[in-house]
Amino acid sequence: MSVEFGGAPFAAPARLLIDGAAEGPLLFSDTALSFWGGVDPETGLVIDQAHPLHGRCLAGAILAIPGGRGSCTGSAVLMQLILNGKAPAGMVFSQAEEILTLGVMVAEEMYGRSLPIAVVAPETFARMEGLDRIRIEAGLVSEPGGKHSLADMAPTAALPSLVLSDNDRHLLSDAVPQATRTAMRIVVRMAELLGAKSLIDVAQVHVDGCIYTGPASLDFAQKLADWGGRVVVPTSLNAISADQARWREQGTDPVLSMAASALADAYVRMGARPTFTCAPYQLDGAPAEGENIAWAESNAVVYANSVLGARTMKYPDFLDICIALTGRAPEAGCHLDENRKARLVVEVEAMDGRDDSFWPLFGYRVGMLAPNAIPAVTGLERAHPTADDLKAFGAAFATTSAAPMFHIVGVTPEVPTLSAATGGRALPTVKVSRSDVAGDWLHFNPTTGETIDLVALGNPHFSFDECDALAKLCAGRTKHADLALTVTLSRATHARIVEAGIATTLEAFGATLVRDACWCTVMQPIVPPGARTILTNSGKYAHYGPGLSGKQVRFAGLAACVEAAVTGSAQAGPPAWLVG
Repeated sequence: MSVEFGGAPFAAPARLLIDGAAEGPLLFSDTALSFWGGVDPETGLVIDQAHPLHGRCLAGAILAIPGGRGSCTGSAVLMQLILNGKAPAGMVFSQAEEILTLGVMVAEEMYGRSLPIAVVAPETFARMEGLDRIRIEAGLVSEPGGKHSLADMAPTAALPSLVLSDNDRHLLSDAVPQATRTAMRIVVRMAELLGAKSLIDVAQVHVDGCIYTGPASLDFAQKLADWGGRVVVPTSLNAISADQARWREQGTDPVLSMAASALADAYVRMGARPTFTCAPYQLDGAPAEGENIAWAESNAVVYANSVLGARTMKYPDFLDICIALTGRAPEAGCHLDENRKARLVVEVEAMDGRDDSFWPLFGYRVGMLAPNAIPAVTGLERAHPTADDLKAFGAAFATTSAAPMFHIVGVTPEVPTLSAATGGRALPTVKVSRSDVAGDWLHFNPTTGETIDLVALGNPHFSFDECDALAKLCAGRTKHADLALTVTLSRATHARIVEAGIATTLEAFGATLVRDACWCTVMQPIVPPGARTILTNSGKYAHYGPGLSGKQVRFAGLAACVEAAVTGSAQAGPPAWLVG
């Protein structure tokens, strides 16, 4: 509840996720923001070209957004911003937020640097739009200059107390290595922020923090390794920022490539497996339905919860390795049955003849309709999507939504019926038409038929089946001489397609295969410096690519991407299924 003092400046009570005081000019948006792919950690500029704050600088401002969204690496970007002196002075959210908040926690724990983060009620947050300056202090968010008192305002609700086991307290003691103590402090702080009543064991961890976002990410990992950090549960590693074995022959920046490789080595030194993939669900040992795990990487989290039926929160970078070093995670979020129910129903109209481009486009649309809520999708009961279709849907969904999972009724494992998805409750319902999806295609393709310089495939990493499908489309054809076609994939998938002879077909066509890195992390010249326009079949990269690469990025289905690779030009208009 906010209080007006006879027309006096705005004031409202706030829950402080991170304590402190700050004042600055207000940067307000009612659109959530992914710091990874959305904010340059060196300058503080918003680089997400689709965001209302594009081009604005966060440094020294009070940033008011509903919360984070998209990539779990936002925590690493914010920590780098803090250490570079380019971070906001403070942040105000309209909901509890873990990814960005964790970045500040780690900056406090490791470097003694911080900024306050406040949460206000959604209706109060909306009233901030148009204000010039904001101050965060002592449980209040207010305009400077007024006399405000918390005594006149409703208190914020108290959170449950976290109960630690004897083993949890042992992990906080001097009897364990410094890395374990530090990791456990961070786990406990996040659990308290989430209102968890206890911690739970996890069966495995997927670490996204191995992506190089700047010197801070490397320093953090090396400190933990030097302090005796060793993972205590099976731990896989996300895609890194360079092909560790072949970056020299690829000609990528040696300074950045060596830093990225050193970061990967630090995590391997702590006992993590050098899997280097953003699609850990393609690896042997994928989690089972109902299994508690701790995965980071936004698309992987969404896939694990939604398609595999495993249980994980959308863990921020840095918290992932802290859980791996302790084996303990907050009993909160999607680990709990009640937090896995849908909050919104999305009805999709039948779209006969659709091709693979439907799934990323539709996922992107559903994410925008459900920016914070788990959706239940109806109308696809007879669609029979493949694992790769669901991967493409989930990656695009996770780009525009902060929700950790989705349900597709009759398709994903927990929802044979709509009632199972909703818990029998009546929920708000929205509809998605062919024209809605066509609008998203046009958003990614404001112009058509132009020259393409690079076809970028594998965000998330291409699977064996996707490589096989690509090889069949390329077989017997000749790639345009002025265009590059590059596929990113895991080491495990690369080994399989080499053995199956698929790699030979792709390389004969002229495709370049890049392991370890993916399109959110690759460097020049994998993205040719002279390229102007990139074509991708990934809804995720179509969104992040312009900000990350500085290039125009267009979107198409896989067959249309191959056609462009042969002709050198994008298709002249939307696919037939979308206009028909």
